[in-house]
Amino acid sequence: MTRVAAVDCGTNSIRLLVADLHPETGTLEELDRRMEIVRLGQGVDRTGRLAPEALERTFAACRGHAELIRAHAAERVRFVATSASRDAENRDEFVRGVLDILGVEPEVITGGEEAQLSFTGATRELTGSPHPQPYLVVDIGGGSTEFVVGDDRVRASRSVDIGCVRLTERHGLRGPATSEQVAAMRADIDAALGQAAEAVPLGEARTLVGLAGTVTTVAGIALELDAYDSTAIHHSRVTRGEVDAIAERLLTATHDERAAIPVMHPGRVDVIAAGALVLRSVMERTGAEEVVVSEHDILDGIAWSLA
Repeated sequence: MTRVAAVDCGTNSIRLLVADLHPETGTLEELDRRMEIVRLGQGVDRTGRLAPEALERTFAACRGHAELIRAHAAERVRFVATSASRDAENRDEFVRGVLDILGVEPEVITGGEEAQLSFTGATRELTGSPHPQPYLVVDIGGGSTEFVVGDDRVRASRSVDIGCVRLTERHGLRGPATSEQVAAMRADIDAALGQAAEAVPLGEARTLVGLAGTVTTVAGIALELDAYDSTAIHHSRVTRGEVDAIAERLLTATHDERAAIPVMHPGRVDVIAAGALVLRSVMERTGAEEVVVSEHDILDGIAWSLA
C-alpha cells in the first residue's frame, strides 16, 4: 500500500485527493477529496498572464492542502497544473509559489499528458463493466477540453481551447445568453471539434464518458437532486435529450436562477451555461445518445501515476 496526495490545478478549480493505493488489487481507497473554486485562469485568455488576485486565491488553497497532506502523512505528492498555467506568460511566479508552500514543483503538463491522466482516472473502473469499449472520454475544463479515445490503452487524444471559463469570458456571457452570443460560442466550439476530429475518431467510440464539474453538475440537474451527491452522480447516465433541455435552460436563465439550482456550486454559476453548450455540441457531433458521468477523472489518474 502507498499513501499518495494528488493535486489538480485547472483554470477554474483546484482539487486534492489523498488516497491509499493497493496496486496488487488495483483499488484506490479514498481518504480525502475536496475542491475549491479559485479561478486561476481569470483573464488569461485576454491578458496572457495570471492575475495577482487569482494567484493569491490559489496559494491560499494550497496552504490548506499542505496542512491536510501533512495530517494524512502522504508518502508521495504530485501537483499537476493544466490549461491556464500552461498559457500564462508569468507561470514561473505560479511555480515558485506552489513550490514554497507544498515543497513540490507543479508540473505544467501538455494537453496530451492531461488526456492520458484523465483517461486513466475515468476508465479504470469501467473495464469489464456493461459499458462497451472503445471509450471516448471528454473532460470539459475551464480553459480547455480534452478528447481521448481508447480501450485498455489510449489510442488517440487531443486538447482544444474550449472551456467554460474561456468561452464565458471571450463572449461576455453574464445573464441570459443572446442568440448572437450562442451563435458565436457554437462557432468556436464547432471549430475546436473540427481540430479534435483531426486527431481523434470522435464517432468510433461506443461509450461517451464525461468528466469534470460541468458534466457532473448537468447530471445532478438531470437527476433532480436536492443537493450535490457524488455517489448518485458517479456512473449515472444522462440522455442527449436531457442535455439539450438542460443546456437550453442554463443558457436562457438569469444568474440568480442558475444560482438557485440545488446542485450548483457558487463558483460555477457564471460559467456553467457555456460548459453545458460544449457538452451538448459534443453529443451532437458524435451522435452519442447518452453520456456516462464519472466523478473519477484526472485527479485519480494523477494518484495512480504515483503507484
